[in-house]
Amino acid sequence: MAGVCAALLALGMVPAHASSTDTLKTPASANLPDAPSALLGYSTSISSYEPNGGFLLPYGEGAQQVVQTQKTGIPGQTIELGPDGKPIPLDKQQPQRILGFMPNFRSVSVGAKPHPPGWGYNFKVATHQAFDYSSFIFLGLTSISAEGLNEHPVLGKGVPGFWAYTWRGFLDKTDGNYLAGWFLPSLLHEDTRYYPLGNGHPIVIRALYVISRQGVTRTYGGHQTPNLSGLGGKVLAQLISRTYYPTGATSFPVLAEKFGYAAMRDVIFTSIREFYPDIAAHYVKSHRAKAARAASAADVKSVTP
Repeated sequence: MAGVCAALLALGMVPAHASSTDTLKTPASANLPDAPSALLGYSTSISSYEPNGGFLLPYGEGAQQVVQTQKTGIPGQTIELGPDGKPIPLDKQQPQRILGFMPNFRSVSVGAKPHPPGWGYNFKVATHQAFDYSSFIFLGLTSISAEGLNEHPVLGKGVPGFWAYTWRGFLDKTDGNYLAGWFLPSLLHEDTRYYPLGNGHPIVIRALYVISRQGVTRTYGGHQTPNLSGLGGKVLAQLISRTYYPTGATSFPVLAEKFGYAAMRDVIFTSIREFYPDIAAHYVKSHRAKAARAASAADVKSVTP
């Protein structure tokens, strides 16, 4: 076990992110995003409180950062700049929402400088994450699936069963979100945001890195440490669930299965966060190239007698 932990810690040392001093001043308060992005999650409207060209973009749980934005000529679209003033490549940017609806507030773009985490800020982002509209969409889907598969027969079937799964599922997700995203990270000074490796590393290494994030995270100082917040939050959430699940749905095998599902969901979503920028950037570049070819063809046609 010690060897595995050492390997995971070593793997976690791979990513390197910019740490140069940010010359912009952070506003006293900032609003978290409430609306989907306009283009693959990368297009962000310039805020009305954009002082000196600065714009506060959230990158997740305790992870807002101040960056500069530059107009691209496309209405509402901006280019994210890192602390050094250089544009962050599209394939290294973490959008606020993936595909326009999936919240991605807990990721940091490669090369970006995140806002320092803390009790108040962690709580704010965890609350937004817990009550985001997309959370209720996924809750409905998982409740329908659980009721259809009859995962807990004691909860019943039909409309009463769906309701029984729904309110308990909401408590499960909310408990886990606050425990793993606010209380434990703030108490233990662990930075549970996701720092992707990004393009430039072999796919196998990136996949192993994604899996390793279940057991390894960062401290507030940027050092690698066992992910006590993430794992502990899942365990505590299962123990708390015994107070509102009926007998028959609180045995150790059932709780262990729920813990495994929670970990599997984290790995799947983290994989999306790691590889989505590559896919989105490829799509955007292909779309722009196609549009350019179409425009060129139209120009040639217009001048042809």
